[in-house]
Amino acid sequence: MVTAEDVRAVALSLPETAERLAWGMPTFRVGGATGKGGKAEAPKGGKIFAALADDDASMGVKCPREERAELIATEPEKFFVRPGHDDHYDWLRVRLAAIEDTAELRAILTDAWRQAAPRSVVDAHGGAEGSGGAGADQG
Repeated sequence: MVTAEDVRAVALSLPETAERLAWGMPTFRVGGATGKGGKAEAPKGGKIFAALADDDASMGVKCPREERAELIATEPEKFFVRPGHDDHYDWLRVRLAAIEDTAELRAILTDAWRQAAPRSVVDAHGGAEGSGGAGADQG
């Protein structure tokens, strides 16, 4: 079973990513000021691409609104939105217990990372595949 610590490890392995608390929850951001080793420094900006829920049982990830309905219809045990809260955002919720393994987790987080990262960051890191992106088998 995928855990909150797995989410943290995979998210922070993506280029120029930092963890920062927001709304009392850990969020993962890309594209802020970079420090040593190309990792973003948490206090400086960046766009959120994932966030752990306060119960560590689910996470939110960046996802185009037009893709959400199909994902939810295909795998409702895995994907969901909070009506009234997520309606106007490019955001999708994922139940961690329904994720098959860390390879699937990496694919989900890498896709969300690509959507939030500045194009120059994505291009500089080969879409994150060179850093163990969606194609990497970590499971």
